[in-house]
Amino acid sequence: METLLFFVLVGSVIVAAIARWRGWPAPLLVTVVALAASFLPFIPELDVDGHVLLNLVLPPLLYSAALDVSFVGFKRSLPQIRRLGIWLVLLTTVVVGLVAWWIMPSLTLPGALLLGAIVAPPDAVSAAAIGRKLGLPRRIMTVLSGESLINDATSLTLYRVFAAMVAGATISVWDGIWQFAVAVVVGIVIGLVFGIALHQLRMRVADPVVIGTFGLLVPFGAYAIAEHLGGSGVLAVVAMGLYVGFNAPRTNYTTRQQEAPLWLSMDFLLESFVFAYIGLQFRRVLADLGAESVQHILILSGAVLLAVLLVRPAFIYPAHALARWQQRGRLRRWEKAMAAGRYEQKAQKRSGREPLTPEQMRRRMTEPALSAKDNAIISWAGMRGVVTLATALAASDIAALELSAAHAIVVVAFIVTVATLLLQGLTLPFLIRGLGVASDVDHAQDAREIAAVRRRSNQAGLAYLETKRTEWAEKYGTGDMKVFDMFAKRLTKIETDTQQIQVVEDSVPRPSYEDLVALSKGWLHVRREVLLAERDADNLDEEVMRELLTAIDAEELALDTRGATRPQSRA
Repeated sequence: METLLFFVLVGSVIVAAIARWRGWPAPLLVTVVALAASFLPFIPELDVDGHVLLNLVLPPLLYSAALDVSFVGFKRSLPQIRRLGIWLVLLTTVVVGLVAWWIMPSLTLPGALLLGAIVAPPDAVSAAAIGRKLGLPRRIMTVLSGESLINDATSLTLYRVFAAMVAGATISVWDGIWQFAVAVVVGIVIGLVFGIALHQLRMRVADPVVIGTFGLLVPFGAYAIAEHLGGSGVLAVVAMGLYVGFNAPRTNYTTRQQEAPLWLSMDFLLESFVFAYIGLQFRRVLADLGAESVQHILILSGAVLLAVLLVRPAFIYPAHALARWQQRGRLRRWEKAMAAGRYEQKAQKRSGREPLTPEQMRRRMTEPALSAKDNAIISWAGMRGVVTLATALAASDIAALELSAAHAIVVVAFIVTVATLLLQGLTLPFLIRGLGVASDVDHAQDAREIAAVRRRSNQAGLAYLETKRTEWAEKYGTGDMKVFDMFAKRLTKIETDTQQIQVVEDSVPRPSYEDLVALSKGWLHVRREVLLAERDADNLDEEVMRELLTAIDAEELALDTRGATRPQSRA
């Protein structure tokens, strides 16, 4: 088993690497190659328990995705994300459950609803990969990524409820709502506790290797503890990742530089394995088909697939129209309150922050606008993935579930997963190009935000240098101010400037190399603070802030590298 897992990992990584090299969608190519490999007689069946698969794969993938999601964008798009991640999952579960019960009554209603909960959550890994490659606008990517962070929590909670009903437990609607509420609250609380603890560790420990190792372990702990206490392990990991990611700019730059490639490699490995595992299950599915009426299960699979494909757009367009109508009503009431002088800015109640302007408040009360074309892309980006397959395999082990029903659930889940991956995954790029949905608007807005933040950053930096200039004049005298002025103009060329300093054996203090490094790091610190302030004031998109922060981190790395390689002067 261990040898087989190793070869699957290596093979999936090789195929995914070829896909990246050729510019093809890696998840789709890995799935297709694994499907073909499952027909080879010398390939043994890879059987991993569904619960083990979820516990090993889901926490790191969710945590890594949450780290990369813009918390500001997530918060602004939360109404849209909540509709897709909660209400659409509930609707899909009910519709698929009723269709499955109608076609195959032997499933029973709880078993059919269990199947609905299994196939309800889309996996946005492949959709996000295609979207990034084709330059989807940030407003769409935020919704897709945010949906994938919370829909698994909804579906897994529903899975637990219906699995208990299949096992014979009597659960009312209110019991189900209570379980969901407990899962949400406990999961978020556990996630925030772990997130705060990890952030404090990142703030106090400067060793990036230690911090990176803890970062790899903590998601598993948060997930396991939340599940043990009856909460949602998914929400625990997501809450922790959002908190740590939002506060990451306040940590040491070496931690960020160590963390980024580490998680990129982890994602690449796990995603390659997951899609290979999906394809390799084809032999097991064929065996299950042989045990039952092939025609009956294929009809059930086709009906469930059709329901999954149609429910999503049928929900998204009316829900979006209703939300826009409600939003216009809220804005009208707010504008009337403003005109009547009854409006009190919320930010004034928060100490240490500038009051929000009416325009900023309007932005925070308004969902990011999505056009009909945007919603078409979101409607078609509903590929299923590892959660669907893993929960189906776990459901097949439920003792109270009849063997025919267990086979049907596994087969239907597999067909829906592979069909959506291939059908929607292969056609989504053509749909994006055909509708002309691109990120040109994002590029123009990013350019404006970058220009504005650079002006503010330069102003803050000049004020900082003016303060330090006075301190240097008092400490070193006016004779060395020429060096200071030269250094202020070319902060990134420390070694060139410091070579002009002549060492004089007298009692007059002279600025050292360390003084210049400290001055330069102070300049970088001021620029970072400007970026954070602009992000918190909602003047700068968080993803743009991260790009600018990466450039500042590189400057500080260059300073430390020069300091480490600079020959030490003799005493």
